Amino acid sequence: MRILLADDHDLVLETLSAFLTMQADFEVETCGSLDAACEKIAGDIAYDLVLLDFSMPGMNGLEGLNKALAASHGRPVAIMSGTANKAVAQDAIDSGAIGFLPKTMAAQSLVNAIRFMAMGETYVPLDFLNA
Repeated sequence: MRILLADDHDLVLETLSAFLTMQADFEVETCGSLDAACEKIAGDIAYDLVLLDFSMPGMNGLEGLNKALAASHGRPVAIMSGTANKAVAQDAIDSGAIGFLPKTMAAQSLVNAIRFMAMGETYVPLDFLNA
């Protein structure tokens, strides 16, 4: 599975990338801005899933999601955030995101969610929506 992680915080990017790379079936690329993510998405590599940080530079709320979705040619794009609320999560899904991942998720749950979304299924943690 090819995953593109885009987050402006190196610690988050490096930690998530290292953890996901330990999974036998994950190949992970990273970048630190929406523009860099869109360049990679539009390139020759077809990602099974793109994960965008909701608050990174260039996102401007869900405008960044729409830009990434346009570049992805129908491939799944999801939002992750440590600050967004359930209304933002619902708006992201309504705008075409394949999922929403709060950065408070347990590591193994994150792996399962990524696999689920890479197969084309929409994912938002139920406990997050009910909070």
